[in-house]
Order: sequence, then C-alpha cells, then structure tokens
Amino acid sequence: MKIAVLPGDGIGTEIVAEAVKVLQVLDLQFEMEQALVGGAAYEAHGHPLPDSTLKLAKEADAVLFGAVGDWKYDKLDRPLRPEQAILGLRKNLGLFANFRPAICYEQLVGASSLKPELIAGLDILIIRELTGDIYFGQPRGRRTAVDGHFPGAEEAFDTMRYSRPEIERIAHVAFQAARKRGKKLTSVDKANVLETFQFWKDVVTEVHKDYPDVALEHMYVDNAAMQLVKAPKKFDVVVTGNMFGDILSDEAAMLTGSIGMLPSASLNSASQGLYEPSHGSAPDIAGKGVANPLATILSAAMMLRFSLNQPEAADRIETAVKQVLASGLRTADIWSEGATRVGTREMGDAVVKALG
Repeated sequence: MKIAVLPGDGIGTEIVAEAVKVLQVLDLQFEMEQALVGGAAYEAHGHPLPDSTLKLAKEADAVLFGAVGDWKYDKLDRPLRPEQAILGLRKNLGLFANFRPAICYEQLVGASSLKPELIAGLDILIIRELTGDIYFGQPRGRRTAVDGHFPGAEEAFDTMRYSRPEIERIAHVAFQAARKRGKKLTSVDKANVLETFQFWKDVVTEVHKDYPDVALEHMYVDNAAMQLVKAPKKFDVVVTGNMFGDILSDEAAMLTGSIGMLPSASLNSASQGLYEPSHGSAPDIAGKGVANPLATILSAAMMLRFSLNQPEAADRIETAVKQVLASGLRTADIWSEGATRVGTREMGDAVVKALG
C-alpha cells in the first residue's frame, strides 16, 4: 500500500505529521513517500504542483493531503497560486466524488453555535461533484463587454456547465451511499434559475429509477442553506454540484462545533483517493502547535476504509478519537469550560495512546 504524503502549507505540516504518527502505530505495512505541494512547492520548484509531485500522486494508492495557501501568494498569477495544486490533483486523478461527513460527536454538542437539541446526534454525508461545474468550465477570463448593462466596460466571466455522464456518475455514487445509510437522498440545485441545474435535476430524477428503495427530494440551494441551520437532522445524504457543495459542506462542518473536526475523501472510479481535512492552511496559527489534527487523523481513517481496504483499522482510529474526546482533551478550537486544553502534538499522542 503506497501513500503519497503531501503536507502543503501553513498548519498542513503539523497536522499531517500527527496523522502519519497514528498510521505508523497500526500493524500494517505502508510505503509512505512525502513531497512538496502548494506554496512550499512554488518556493522550491516555481509551481504549486510540480511534475514529480503529480507523478507520485498518480502512482500511489492514496494521497494524504494537508492544506495549501498563504496570503503572501495572493498576488501571484492564478495558475501559480497554491490552491491550483488541489484543483490540478482533482483533475489529473479524476477525483470526481467528494465525501464530507458532518458528525456531531456526543462530547462536542456544547461546542456548536446551535442549540444542543438541534445538533445532538447529527450525522450528515455531503457528496459534492468535484471536477465539473463553474470551477472547471470553459470559457473563462476577462474581456471588454460588447453588450449587457455596461457595454465597453471591463468584465470577468466563468462558465457553469455539466454533462450528462458527470451528473449520472455522481448521482449513482450518492444513491449507493444513501442505500447504506438512511435511504434518503437530498439533491440540491438551483433549477428555478439556472439551466445547468434544471438539467442536473432532470438527470438525477432519471437515475433515481434505478434506486426505488431510496427516497429522493429536490431542494433549492438557498433553502438548503437555511434548513441546515434550522433543522439539520432532517438531512441524511446530500448530493450537489461543485460550487454549491463547496459552500454547504463548510456550513455543515460548523454545525458540529469546529471545522477542525471534519475529514473528507475525494475518490475516482478506481477508488484511488485524496484525503484531507475540510479546513484550510490557517497561516495565522501555523507553527504555534495549536491546530486541531483530528480532522486529518479522521481523514486517514477514511483513507484506510475507502482506498486501502482496511475497514477494521479505520474503525480503530475512529474509536480512539472518540475515547480521546471522552477523556476531556481539547484543542483550542473545541475547548470549553472544564476541558483540558492541549496542543497539536499532544492530541496526536493521545490518539496514539488510545490505539494501544
């Protein structure tokens, strides 16, 4: 089992180190190779996704990814910005299905900004289509407008587009996931305004015929954003496009108390995957040893389950995380009165200890 380890920027190096430490205490044979990505790769190689890093990722069974980005790179041309690395990996590896679970652990109910009765027992799976939509659509760019409200003015444009095969394959993934859970799928669109998402709705409805045992509901994205705050436990599995999924999954993450607790998996058709925490590089706290590594550790558990066929090892890590939370240990983002505040390394050590 070969794992490409790409820590990235900011707190990425700190949190990935703890996940690697957890993986190393398991009784499994891994080949782990590390490479630069993001701003760190730009500094060393002049590009956020060097050919050597992409080659390693393609050859690996799975990629363990930290985070990329820093404000100091914001003035670079867009193709050279750190964030282009993750987009490049998604495109080149064909990682079209993004799984983002939003689980509220019993011990962290008080950390959410919502009332405990709204989020106690929360367990949502958001499935985001990851390689299409407005993020990858062409044409895009800047030009002088020839029509519209201000002809002759400078304007920018992006193209939102989806093909039938793209929608069909993510819909199948979502229906299959729903079958293994509560057999309820919510497809989020903006069909009342966007032709792209009327097409999305039509195709998802057609695919539903193959899954008569799963209940399907359609919901506009603005209503979905509201319902996630109003009544989040009404959702089980949610499937949506790239841009809407980007926004809604972060909103769902914060229902749980901290985005620092939320892992994610991005998979291709061969179950090769990229696993990363849902949060960013947080350059403001980088190097301080206070970042929460649990999302990355839980991402490593997802990697074991989905790409490396080691479900028992994944269960062990997830159980260890729950035991650590039950013991009262908290990083700053999930700390509350009466808990014991610890740093990044101490939290990782605690998970290792809980693994026995």
